[in-house]
Amino acid sequence: MTLAVIVQARMGSSRCPGKVMEDLAGQPFLKHCLDRCAAIPGVDVVVCAVPDTAADDLIAVSAKSWGYEVHRGSETDVLARYAGAARQVDASAVMRVTSDCPLIDPAICGRTIEHWKDSGADYGCNNMPPGFPHGLDCDVFAADWLHQADATASDPYHREHVTPWIRTHPDLTRACLEGPGLGIDTLRWTLDYPEDRDMFRALFDAMGPKARNASAADFIALTLRRPDIPAINAGRTDRTRLSAQICAHFTEVYTDLRSAA
Repeated sequence: MTLAVIVQARMGSSRCPGKVMEDLAGQPFLKHCLDRCAAIPGVDVVVCAVPDTAADDLIAVSAKSWGYEVHRGSETDVLARYAGAARQVDASAVMRVTSDCPLIDPAICGRTIEHWKDSGADYGCNNMPPGFPHGLDCDVFAADWLHQADATASDPYHREHVTPWIRTHPDLTRACLEGPGLGIDTLRWTLDYPEDRDMFRALFDAMGPKARNASAADFIALTLRRPDIPAINAGRTDRTRLSAQICAHFTEVYTDLRSAA
């Protein structure tokens, strides 16, 4: 089995244009994300899926120079871009990560893959219901499901967001790696607003050289000692993600497989 992590990345952003190529501790946010994805246990290849527009050439050239596979595809049809990336590397399974997650944790992603394999489920994830910080999200599934979605899905929302058609398919079985919750799920570790960028920079400044390879647990420990850092972007926390109604819905719909660890 060839397991590919596919990371979608683009320069366009209404809230923070060019965000993934901005600097974080001496290298672009995107490189932090790709390097962490490359460290996920069980992963064979990391592909950066980039729009085929001139505005995104910098991302494509940079990712290739860092040693990563690059696939160019539609800017708006992200599902087709993902399917093309999977075909390019002959992937039999795909883990999806977005480029606005510079703290993506290799160990948590690896545990998500193991839960998916051990359960025999078609689809695995770590955020339904959410129990980890927002920005550690990943999902994993057989490439056949991705290609079926690409061939079948017609709703623009499904084309833009890649996995909704897959994870809501009536014949699909699902497994979720449960996070710790306990307030950890309120931490915002995703790059979408200038406040998010400022929080990441403050976090890396406070941790120093160890930040580049630090685990989620390391970052959580630091935020407990320095509550002023998560306060920087706390106003951008997505409360709908954590609402009791939504969590209850996902708990009912998704198979809850507790961590064996």
